[in-house]
Amino acid sequence: MSVETLLIILLVGGIAGWLAGLIMKGRGFGVLGNIILGILGAVIGSWLLASLGVAIGGGLIGAILNALIGALVLLALIGLIKRA
Repeated sequence: MSVETLLIILLVGGIAGWLAGLIMKGRGFGVLGNIILGILGAVIGSWLLASLGVAIGGGLIGAILNALIGALVLLALIGLIKRA
């Protein structure tokens, strides 16, 4: 993995995690936590959308939307687990 690829993954993860924290009304986990949330969200979003047969598109915006959807799902699951 090149340095450029790693930086893009961190950028997409950070943006997706930050947006998910804003959308879910302050449920973010700080800068590092949001990056991890966004990266995990990208994995979840890719699997979930592929399972549903949904294609968002390519490029940076598509990657951010994909990661954002996954991060929102992950935050919702974390919220359900915390309540129990």
